[in-house]
Amino acid sequence: MGREFGWLWASYTVSAVGSRLAFNAFPLVAMLVLQASTAEVSVLAAAGMAVGAVVAIPLGPWVEFRRKRPVMIGMDLLRCVALLSVPVAYALGWLGFAQLLVVSVVVAAAEIAYRAASGAWLKSLLRKEDLVVASGRLEATSWTATALGPPLGGAAIGAFGPMVVLVVDAVSYLLSALGIRAAGGREQPPERVGAPRASEVLDGWRHLWRHPGLRSLLGNTVLVNGLIMATAPLMLVLMVRELGFSLWAYGLAFSVPCLGGLLGARLAPRLVARFGPERVLWVAGVLRVCWPVWLVFVTPGVIGFLLVLVVQFGLVGCMGVFNPVLVAYRLGEIPTGLVARALTAWTISSNATVAALTAAWGVLAGFAGARTAVGVAGVVILATPILLRKVRPARAAGTARCGSGR
Repeated sequence: MGREFGWLWASYTVSAVGSRLAFNAFPLVAMLVLQASTAEVSVLAAAGMAVGAVVAIPLGPWVEFRRKRPVMIGMDLLRCVALLSVPVAYALGWLGFAQLLVVSVVVAAAEIAYRAASGAWLKSLLRKEDLVVASGRLEATSWTATALGPPLGGAAIGAFGPMVVLVVDAVSYLLSALGIRAAGGREQPPERVGAPRASEVLDGWRHLWRHPGLRSLLGNTVLVNGLIMATAPLMLVLMVRELGFSLWAYGLAFSVPCLGGLLGARLAPRLVARFGPERVLWVAGVLRVCWPVWLVFVTPGVIGFLLVLVVQFGLVGCMGVFNPVLVAYRLGEIPTGLVARALTAWTISSNATVAALTAAWGVLAGFAGARTAVGVAGVVILATPILLRKVRPARAAGTARCGSGR
């Protein structure tokens, strides 16, 4: 798919591996270093994303009318510096909960800007019919890194402490920035039609709202992802603190099933070629929410460990199919001059929802316990497929509008 996509893929791989090695590093720093409570762990996860989403609101137009590669490089370097500040402060004895919150905000805002720029750059690099294949490769890379990263990161944290994986994560962003720079290519700055408008920050949301398919997918994905992410810190507390699982066992339980995501990502282009993107989105979107409710039954020991493995394999397998088709469908339905603003709006909506639900479920867990909160999330998520009703299968021939069958 070209030299530039090759470098984008390589850079994404490096940063994905670094991030997965540092899986749940911030909650672990809060728990193990700062002795944070369950509520504080949830607040850390929620506040960083919520404030980061607010900070990122004006970034859509800023990214839209700039060359995308410099934006991506800048956001990688910003995340590198922010993450390195945590082990430096720890070594000097200055680390506090407030700094973890600030770094979480910076990383979350930079991630939003990076996603917007990379999505727009990806669309400019490839033909529309290649988007599912490219997205499938990136998705497969993500699940492979998730399969390998957490157990290795858990072992590194157990041996050396959580600060080591934060340094590795920071270095991965530096290497990603170098890879984006090495991609080269002549990127023309986008042309702005007319004078800057204050309402430009809302253009992305307007397009998503007016498009029935994108509106349905946005509502569904932000709720599903929000409910899944809201239970992530609670599962950490439940398995490690309450049920006595070791960190390496916890990491293994959430990494090995990611092979299902790798399988799903590899199948996605073939499924789209046969059934069309809308039908694949609908079926995979329904199937992926049938799994989380079973996590409420996790118990100590081998049986509980196997239960988590099976549930996670089913969940991420369905997500592995759903996610690359969603990415390709979304890029195909957004006009070129609006991609960065629409993707910024999408990510802000997602992060704000995740933050709100994480905070709410943290409060619920504080009153009712982590297990009850996980069970409630599993029941609520079963209702989310109703939001996919506007994603209709294509009626005409050539239903594989978003991808090829390679």
